[in-house]
Amino acid sequence: MSLPPRRRSTPVHGLARTLSKRGICSRSQGERMVREGRVRVDGRVVREPEWPIAGHERIDVDGASASAPAPAYVALNKPRGIVVSAADERGRDTVYSLLEAAGLPWLGPVGRLDKASEGLLLMSNDTVWAAGITDPATHVPKTYHVQVAGKPDEATIAAMLEGVVDAGDVLRAGAASLLRQGERNAWLEVTLDEGRNRHIRRLLAILGFDVQRLVRIAIGNLALGGLPKGQWRHLDAGEVTALRRR
Repeated sequence: MSLPPRRRSTPVHGLARTLSKRGICSRSQGERMVREGRVRVDGRVVREPEWPIAGHERIDVDGASASAPAPAYVALNKPRGIVVSAADERGRDTVYSLLEAAGLPWLGPVGRLDKASEGLLLMSNDTVWAAGITDPATHVPKTYHVQVAGKPDEATIAAMLEGVVDAGDVLRAGAASLLRQGERNAWLEVTLDEGRNRHIRRLLAILGFDVQRLVRIAIGNLALGGLPKGQWRHLDAGEVTALRRR
């Protein structure tokens, strides 16, 4: 006698994570809203952020249905000095201040740029799409223009490609070239296939070069182009598809 087909289990996520995956808010914001009693599951107030959600439940936030909004995909030219965070405990300006009047749903940053860095930042509420771009296994290249103090030479470029070890991390560039050089500084173009925290800054510091400016100019084939600093635009369908890895 043949066995009955095995039932596929339904994935279960915590309530706060479910709100984040639906693009309603960040996970930390979801945890706060749940604890404040602002979230109901099937009509009942739930204050436990890890309350299991299978996906069929009705979820309301502040009395309104928390159904997933339409996917949104945005490219933003992040200025230097802006923090990539939903909120900053030190009161510094965040990228969300650039989107306040845009009428967009909540969007999460796709990867990071540190406060001192600038350039292309993607934001979306499509968490699967975002994860495909940030997953190291997919090797979506990120390209940067980097100004350094000093005069890097061919040996410097070779060392960047060969890689160095810092605090247990292997730091190397997927591609590197000299763009232009002056008397006191130079501009490099650097591409990373995968990035670690402050990857380029740490790599160049070990090679004896202080980074003065770091601008991300492309993610995959998507270029920053002429997008003004501090401004944003929607990605078109072709751009979204070209970056999709999942």
